Amino acid sequence: MATGTLVIGKREFVWGARTYLMAIINMTPDSFSGDGLDLDLDAAVEQALRFEAEGADILDIGGESTRPGGAETTADEEIRRVLPVIERLAARTGTPVSIDTSKAAVAKAALAAGAHLVNDVWGLRHDAAMASVVAHSGAPAVIMHNQRGRAFHDVIGDVRAGLEESIALAEAAGVERDRLIVDPGFGFGWTVEQNLEMLRRLSELTTMGLPLLVGTSRKSTIGAVLDVPVEERLPGTAATVALAIAGGADIVRVHDVAAMRQVCRMADAVVRGPAAG
Repeated sequence: MATGTLVIGKREFVWGARTYLMAIINMTPDSFSGDGLDLDLDAAVEQALRFEAEGADILDIGGESTRPGGAETTADEEIRRVLPVIERLAARTGTPVSIDTSKAAVAKAALAAGAHLVNDVWGLRHDAAMASVVAHSGAPAVIMHNQRGRAFHDVIGDVRAGLEESIALAEAAGVERDRLIVDPGFGFGWTVEQNLEMLRRLSELTTMGLPLLVGTSRKSTIGAVLDVPVEERLPGTAATVALAIAGGADIVRVHDVAAMRQVCRMADAVVRGPAAG
């Protein structure tokens, strides 16, 4: 299980003390969850500040939908969507801002604009320059295992192998291991049954010794199990978040901050002790 600390922006994250909340802010017109804000800067800033007030520890800004079958966005368009939000938030909040991108050019521009963390759903493997951008910035990074297009052998074995590849890329570029956060990639190239197995076996990944981020919020596996549309997936999300915390998650990435803050507090009180909750 992860121990130690990591400074993101001006805040220190103490692994094991409690579960941290990463809030999702989608600057896209086609988010799977129906919360895409497109280019509405005022709405995005208002949402981010509300999330901060509700207990978000990181504000994750994304300019490209990662839903299955989604069209790839150009780097220029992605930058046009996210930079104004990052610049505005950097001036108005002390909460760390994350850039959700797999493109080195976007990450570089976002970090220069005030972002503090890179969240790459392709684990530095989509853009050969990404590891170098992270290394030279000094910022930490979330590296996710993405199963799309990869042969399946075993859920946890495949996740671990993919994450080790990404860690190797990061370290070869000069990114220290203790600047990395790992994400097993719930919903990225897995069947419903495989996603459930991932969550069931999540604790097996804690032996990697790195902080673990899990993002299950509103995803299609919840819809498939409960037979509900995306707008009715809050209870299912709550269940998966609580189980992720029990399995060792250090950060959960969510759409519904206020509700999930309560879930985290209750789960932490059970898993880590009342002081953490």
